[in-house]
Amino acid sequence: MSDIKLFHFGGAQVSELPGSAMQVEKSLQVLFEANLEALLGIRFLATEHSTGPVHGGRIDTLGLDEDNSPVIIEYKRSINENVINQGLFYLDWLLDHRKEFQWMVMERLGQDVANSVDWSAPRLLCIAGDFTRYDEHAVKQIARNIELIRYRRFGEDLLMLELVHVPKTSKLNGPKVVVEVKSPSSLQPTADTSQENDPYLSQRMSYRLSQSSADLRDIYDAVYQFLIGLGDDVQVKELKLYTAFKRLKNFVCMEIYPQARTVMLFLKLDPTTLALESGFTRDVSNVGHFGTGDLQVTLKSMADFERAQPLLVRAYEGG
Repeated sequence: MSDIKLFHFGGAQVSELPGSAMQVEKSLQVLFEANLEALLGIRFLATEHSTGPVHGGRIDTLGLDEDNSPVIIEYKRSINENVINQGLFYLDWLLDHRKEFQWMVMERLGQDVANSVDWSAPRLLCIAGDFTRYDEHAVKQIARNIELIRYRRFGEDLLMLELVHVPKTSKLNGPKVVVEVKSPSSLQPTADTSQENDPYLSQRMSYRLSQSSADLRDIYDAVYQFLIGLGDDVQVKELKLYTAFKRLKNFVCMEIYPQARTVMLFLKLDPTTLALESGFTRDVSNVGHFGTGDLQVTLKSMADFERAQPLLVRAYEGG
């Protein structure tokens, strides 16, 4: 059971708010689905999605996260329900039905978003009032992108979410699959196992790192280690064009530009609350960029990294 407690201060009186973790009912699922973006940074796609007569199942919630990664959400309705195995079954189904998923994305979010779906790290989120020690042990042994989220209700209007388990890194090994969405008949995936055939090779993070100077890689590594050291709940998501650091949602996205000798950070902070410094911090809330976050921080030296550390901590605490 969670040891988190919530107290109310009323003058000189302190009272504990009793928390409840009732079995997940449809009303709570509806609450999550109506507020997925605010709660988890996920765009809602479908509820109770049928996997067809052959597989004979229904995925509780399907969504697309802020990094354009597919997300399956399963709600554990009783302490003995094996929601993890069920979710893994659906995750395998999803990977075998990429075209169907991307067509769903196109219908709800548009063709540009559908063409940007990133299959490198699909996610499985299991939400429950509590998990057994066997649940927590099992996900540590499974090399898949599984997150366990515990919830508590406090009164009628307070909902607490606690990250019980997140994988430190999220990456699906195997060939890259590209699916371009134009029409139902043109949804044809092609496997690309050779980086030489990748038209975006020069933009990929791994390539940029290999082309960077030792000093620039040192800055990148220093930021990386600093961010994962902020807490056990920090998850690293290595995507094609940037590296995302997240708790429930992204709080920092990092890119590297060898020719400009720059590490670029995008922080989930409101730029209007900060005194911006030319050449160091910038408001990009209305500027297109990869990753998420409205505050751009430019690092060209270890001194810049040291200046940025309070901002990184602030982004983490707000994430």
